[in-house]
Amino acid sequence: MFPPPFAIASRLSRRRAAALNFLAARSGLIVCALFLLVGIFLAGEYGSGVDEQIQRQIARANLDYILGRADYDDFRRKTAVDDRQLVPSDRFYGVAFELPLLLVEAALGPADYYEAHRLRLTVTHLLFIVGAYFCYRLAYNLFGSRPLAIIALLLFLLHPRLYVNSYLNSKDLPLLSMFVMALYLLERAFRKDTIGAFILLGVAVGILTNLRIMGAMLFPAVIAMRGLDFLYAGSGSERKPILLTAGLFALTAGLTVYALSPYAWTNPVDYLATSLNLTVNHPTVWPQLFRGELIPSDQLPPHYNATWFGITTPPPILLLGFGGMAVAVVWICRRPGAAFRNTQLRFSLLLLAGFLLPPLAAALLSSNQTIGWRQLYFVYAPFVLLAAGGLHWLAGALARRRIWLAGAYGLIGGGLGLVVLQMAQIHPWQPVYFNFLVDRDSPDYLRTQYFMDTVSAAHREGLEYLAELHPGETLTVRVAERWQLAVLPPELRRRLVTAGGGRQADYELIYQLDGNRPDLAFNSVYDRRLYNNALLVLRPLDAARMTEDASAAYGEIYRAALAGEPIIRADYNVYRNGRRLTFVRENCPAGEGDVWFGVKVVPKPAESRRLPFRGDRVDDLFSNHRVRLGDICLAVIQLPDYARGDLFLSRRNLGNAGPVGWPVWEGLYSLSRPGLRERIADYRRNRPAPARSDSFDVFLDRDDAGRPRLLYAKGDCAQSDYAAGITLHIYPERLADLPADYRGGGYERRDFRWGDYGGRPGGECLAAVPLPEYPIAAIHTGSAGLGEVRLYPPAEPAYLRETYAALAGVEPAARGVFDLYRQGSRLVYLRESCAAGDTAAAFFLHIIPADVADLPAERQAAGFANRDFAFAHRGGPFDGKCLATALLPDYPIAAIRTGQHLAGRGELWGVALAGGG
Repeated sequence: MFPPPFAIASRLSRRRAAALNFLAARSGLIVCALFLLVGIFLAGEYGSGVDEQIQRQIARANLDYILGRADYDDFRRKTAVDDRQLVPSDRFYGVAFELPLLLVEAALGPADYYEAHRLRLTVTHLLFIVGAYFCYRLAYNLFGSRPLAIIALLLFLLHPRLYVNSYLNSKDLPLLSMFVMALYLLERAFRKDTIGAFILLGVAVGILTNLRIMGAMLFPAVIAMRGLDFLYAGSGSERKPILLTAGLFALTAGLTVYALSPYAWTNPVDYLATSLNLTVNHPTVWPQLFRGELIPSDQLPPHYNATWFGITTPPPILLLGFGGMAVAVVWICRRPGAAFRNTQLRFSLLLLAGFLLPPLAAALLSSNQTIGWRQLYFVYAPFVLLAAGGLHWLAGALARRRIWLAGAYGLIGGGLGLVVLQMAQIHPWQPVYFNFLVDRDSPDYLRTQYFMDTVSAAHREGLEYLAELHPGETLTVRVAERWQLAVLPPELRRRLVTAGGGRQADYELIYQLDGNRPDLAFNSVYDRRLYNNALLVLRPLDAARMTEDASAAYGEIYRAALAGEPIIRADYNVYRNGRRLTFVRENCPAGEGDVWFGVKVVPKPAESRRLPFRGDRVDDLFSNHRVRLGDICLAVIQLPDYARGDLFLSRRNLGNAGPVGWPVWEGLYSLSRPGLRERIADYRRNRPAPARSDSFDVFLDRDDAGRPRLLYAKGDCAQSDYAAGITLHIYPERLADLPADYRGGGYERRDFRWGDYGGRPGGECLAAVPLPEYPIAAIHTGSAGLGEVRLYPPAEPAYLRETYAALAGVEPAARGVFDLYRQGSRLVYLRESCAAGDTAAAFFLHIIPADVADLPAERQAAGFANRDFAFAHRGGPFDGKCLATALLPDYPIAAIRTGQHLAGRGELWGVALAGGG
């Protein structure tokens, strides 16, 4: 017997409904899977991100430390990896994503860097897709609508700049993905209210904090929300679970951050404090092109992030997000009390805070930021969820008008479809997406107003285009980094060879971010896409490959330069025309090879006050390679408007002619008068330097902005002198002014080389070294074999006499060979009648704290702080007397033992002083 027709129809209807329900329930997974398939295919279309190499090196440095291949001191200062060095601040970047990524790379063992690079891009993009799925899940949990959740998912995925960063940026995009995962787990924890849910949330917040310290913002949010639950709980039995889950969350979050941050294992408090400080006051300052002006990255206007967000986000997404924000604000204002009780209103308040507070804090704190709003990409997650909240309200308002609601969804779908179309049209240059709020059509507008390819995504496309211009040829290309060629497919790597080793470059590959060169416009003769969208410059370095337009442009610069007198005469004469410097050589020899020119601006206009670590350069360096026009060679360097002070100009040979690496010549030119040479000449005439005749001279000075600095000078300076390191120890009046790393030693160490702060123009070594702005008690500087210099600001004899005068009528705290006085936070040693032998022996200074926990960990077993010193480092003779000062720590002191000792003979004399004032 066959079943009746109506039974068959009913069964088919149930199966169809079940299939539709199955697809609806898994619609988020299906969309993510489709995007992932497309993403895996597109991974081969992109080059390498600008931070990729450094991120890999940071992971390797942490792995070496974990495995014991590098000790703590090496890791604390700077870690050399491959042929590059990590600067000290790199140790504060979390490795919760980079370290697993490195381990995946090691486990799969790709054949070469090209394959390893593709693997990195794929895994980084996979994390972005996972983050998008959690955004979908969170939107569904909040609003109970799968269509709204799908829209939130698409909004998350279809931001052009974030999409391409999901391949190339393993620093900021993992933070975005982890942030939305943590938000999902936060909502889940408060909805389920179980111990396991809060422990899982703690793990997520810990990982988020490790990725970037600003991820810690969710920690106080969770504690505050749990505190409100505690206040609104009725009885003690209801409050105990709240305290338990809050405590377990805090403990889990802290342990997770600690476990994932190797540098924190020795001193977690210092790690967190310094990480927070670096978030605002990062020591590296870069000029940022913003609205047509080059602005130092620590002096950006308050609207910097808001402007970048507004001009780089597609208009449909802006409309939905700001509409959702307006709805959330209205909801909260109508029921302000319920915003702290009602789960959905409270989460809306959290999303508003998550989107608005980080950029507001960056503006109020004048945070040092670089390259658009990339450090704040994570705020895009709450923006998307606010958009979904606004649509949820709209769906409720139009619930009885289905046609209107369908029309609204149709408009949203059409808007997102246009975004997809735009992304496809500009692929693979989504990093240079701008919306209609800026002029995208006028020639040269964008490149003169904003930085363009901020992740160096277009170098691969540019190199492929270069190969198409010269089919069948093998080209020599100068690139900023060798990995730019290493990420090319094998067939392209065989045709494009790195310049160097005597090979003259046919082309140079540069970006807008590589320097402020006026010859960027010479790329206009090539494909307009490269010029307007990516601002990748394929610059021919030889007339044989130069177009007629480019030759004419260089010719115009050459004629303009020769209209004036050179500021420096050498084999390359240097001409100045406003902020443009032109290096010109007539009758340029054919075999000269590649030549590089640099202009170092000393000191940098941004203050060096935020340099807790040595290792970061503190000058601005602008460079360019020369081009050949027949028998004429020239190079052009454009200085930014903020450049002030002294210019050290140098030329280096990069080919097979001349000493490779060392400057062939260096010149000095000052943009202000008196310049560095004039200041030093004046000091030599009027105030001899306190140094031996075989040493360099050093003078206390203030730059044009009034900031303190040291001027170093040495005539007849040999190359070995220039290469020698110089010690610089700065003793503050107050120990509290020292960066935490230096308080144990009592002075700040800023050792450097001449090239860090100056140069060797005409065989004379000159340098201008910024000093910290806290009150300085003494300075000790020197170089092996060149003698030592002791300075006592503001003038050596005056400092000693002023300190001595303040002791009039004061009884010594103790008497020995030297009388001892307590003067505020200083201990003063005085001998009224002093011979050279009285100060030859070393001084010992042992400080016993009231609480041994105040000592550095390495001194706690000994029970006292050892501040032994040489007299020459802390004092000097004057008027037949000898006086020295030693700084005391700011923690409570139980007792002090001090005196002099001599190796082999022990203590010569000693006294004991009571603690306190």
